[in-house]
Amino acid sequence: MGRIDIGGQAVIEGVMMKGPTHYAVAVRKSDDTIDVDVKRTNSLLDKSKLFKLPIIRGMVVFVESLVLGTKTLTYSAELFGDEELEEESKFELWLREKLGEKTEKVLLALTMCLSFALAITIFMLLPMWLSQLFRPLIPSSFALNLIEGVFRITIFLLYMKLVSNLNDIQRTFQYHGAEHKTINCLEQDMDLTVENVRECTRLHKSCGTSFLFIVMVVSILVFSVFTTTNLWIRTIVRIIMVPIISGISYEFIRWARKNSNSSLSELVSKPGMWLQKEFTTIEPDDKQIEVAIAAVQGVLNSEGSIS
Repeated sequence: MGRIDIGGQAVIEGVMMKGPTHYAVAVRKSDDTIDVDVKRTNSLLDKSKLFKLPIIRGMVVFVESLVLGTKTLTYSAELFGDEELEEESKFELWLREKLGEKTEKVLLALTMCLSFALAITIFMLLPMWLSQLFRPLIPSSFALNLIEGVFRITIFLLYMKLVSNLNDIQRTFQYHGAEHKTINCLEQDMDLTVENVRECTRLHKSCGTSFLFIVMVVSILVFSVFTTTNLWIRTIVRIIMVPIISGISYEFIRWARKNSNSSLSELVSKPGMWLQKEFTTIEPDDKQIEVAIAAVQGVLNSEGSIS
């Protein structure tokens, strides 16, 4: 069969895999069966050549990944959980009364916006605000930008360490490992069996963890260009530059994947690979591998391929 690029994401008790035109979410339900939901996906990259330009395509992929990731996480949580036993909050009831069938889309949008706002505040704005404590001692804006970068990476690593110790997150990281191992098996043109997938590495250069670390590093370089001492301007710049930083970071990851054998690619990929090894991936069990394989099979079958 022709080579199909597939990316993925761990969800609640499952895995989401995405191909060029379809994505599949496979979840291990409480009765031990695997539910696979396959849907067609439409990307702005197919709408206009403008969206395929370097950096811009990374901004598009970033936003679309955020939307799809939130959507599939919500779906897996509802599927695995016992949502029918949970009472809706007064806010949800009010929304359902006012919006009817649009309620789920509005809740998804609110969840995504809140998550994005928290991420911006914690990883972009908080390091900048903390760095300003050193302004009386270090008047250089360039030096403060470097200190800000140190704070940003430190906060990111502390966050990774914290969440990696949570039991529920550890299971998600196992599914993250299953996702990577299955994709690696596919990319090595091996049959998608539990035995073959088990032998593959759980690390992958195109992982979102690697992307996030590259974002941290690129932000240091980009923000060093802006040396204003005005706190409000610095805050606004950091907010509006996030999409551009994500676009630049995407180009780094894309280049590293296409030039995987170069020494520079190895150097660029090492921090992200280390983060995966130490924090965000755990060796999965065979049942988790089965779920990841089911998700890939769902994509391949929908893309008109045979595994």
